[in-house]
Amino acid sequence: MSDKNVNYYVNEYAVIDDDVKIGEGTKIWHFSHVQKGAKIGKKCVLGQNVNIGNNVTLGNYCKIQNNVSVYEGVTLEDYVFCGPSMVFTNILDPRCKYPQVGKEFYIKTLVKEGASLGANSTIVCGHTLGKHCLIGAGAVVTKDIPDYALVVGNPGRIVGWVSEAGKKLQFDENGYAYCEKSGKKYKLENGRVVAVIE
Repeated sequence: MSDKNVNYYVNEYAVIDDDVKIGEGTKIWHFSHVQKGAKIGKKCVLGQNVNIGNNVTLGNYCKIQNNVSVYEGVTLEDYVFCGPSMVFTNILDPRCKYPQVGKEFYIKTLVKEGASLGANSTIVCGHTLGKHCLIGAGAVVTKDIPDYALVVGNPGRIVGWVSEAGKKLQFDENGYAYCEKSGKKYKLENGRVVAVIE
């Protein structure tokens, strides 16, 4: 970018369309494209060959690794991590002969605060991924994912629970677990995990 007043970094080989908002301290690297109407929060990192679709919103402190496209209809809250080459979709029944172009056709996906989506995972549109969930590399998400869930496989299934810091939780006989890294206590109750406020 030639404007010396900007407070973010855009590599000379990236393309930023008009009517885009980019937060302070964000970095956008080689061959990335941010499309019209997108809003990117502060201190985000967009790696090489990232595409941010029209009207997409990214929260603060998001990290999008190389070769990821965040299509229109997808919203990322703060601190979301998208691993290399992971995939979002926004149409359930794509057909070239019967095109569905325009936001009225796109099925929304919401990725909540602190979620991590592993390399080569696929997020089928129309679902909500809960806070601080961890989607394993190569997993295929086909349903809503609760907060703190650890998901692997195709189709993705819950195989455990993780803390806000991504550490696997080990629950005691009363359903409590503690994570030293996050300094937080968690409770497993009725198949869901919540952070305990003390």
